[in-house]
Amino acid sequence: MNTERIAKNVGPARIDIAWQSHGDPAHPTVLLVMGLANQLVHWPIGFLEALVARGLHVVRFDNRDAGRSTHMVDAPPPDLPAALKGDLSSASYTLSDMAADAIGLLDALGIDAAHVVGASMGGAIAQTIAIEHPSRVRSLASMMFTTGDPSVGQVHPETAKALFGAGLPQTRDAYVAAAVRRYEIVGSPAFPVDPAAIAEMAALAFERDHDELSIARQAVATVASGDRTERLRALRVPTLVVHGLADTLCDPSGGRATAAAIPGAELVMIEGMGHNLPPGLWERIADHLVANIGRAS
Repeated sequence: MNTERIAKNVGPARIDIAWQSHGDPAHPTVLLVMGLANQLVHWPIGFLEALVARGLHVVRFDNRDAGRSTHMVDAPPPDLPAALKGDLSSASYTLSDMAADAIGLLDALGIDAAHVVGASMGGAIAQTIAIEHPSRVRSLASMMFTTGDPSVGQVHPETAKALFGAGLPQTRDAYVAAAVRRYEIVGSPAFPVDPAAIAEMAALAFERDHDELSIARQAVATVASGDRTERLRALRVPTLVVHGLADTLCDPSGGRATAAAIPGAELVMIEGMGHNLPPGLWERIADHLVANIGRAS
């Protein structure tokens, strides 16, 4: 079932969630949770195929304020600089709300529990799902993110300057060009990606949704959710933490801290991997995920 669908009245917020599944629904379900400003289409098809080939049923979806899921357009204007200084008054929701959306989607699909895999901010959402809804999580994988502790997982200053120094692109062509440039900055130096493939994905994402404020709302939600370290220590679920040693958007210290906080977590640090999922790593990461899922059997 590769057709994109919309689940209505999902979770406590009763919002719409766009979703898509791949593979046999009778197989174990992997719920893929994407990161800040990204959509379900940012999970590469080749990576999904690697998981399906290993006997898994894969569900990917748009978080609130992304893609074709509900955008919180009536929320107060987000103020990220203020949030970073401690003023969280502009937060219209938190990662707990986004976790509840994901659980609501599982409810809508009739899935009692899933193997939850998050990338970037999606890693924080996945962690929150495991913390707050432990009975719904068979295994956890947190990739290229951190615990919420501000002393680890920081963006490198030169990367912040390069990515956030200018305003958001307003046109399709500018958005595509910015996406290609972003991958040059935060991608994996040892595992190059064809710029044409990046441009194609960016064009698709732009056509599905372009909402500047939604990115800031998600960012404020992440900041407002605070440090999860102590709550992570209480988890009792098979956990995999994957982080690239060349990641400058979320320093590798974030992955190390995540694995250190979760009892029994396996930490996989990959030389030459940045803040993306390049084709050269799809099979390798899929193997690690399957091994972690096997620990939950």
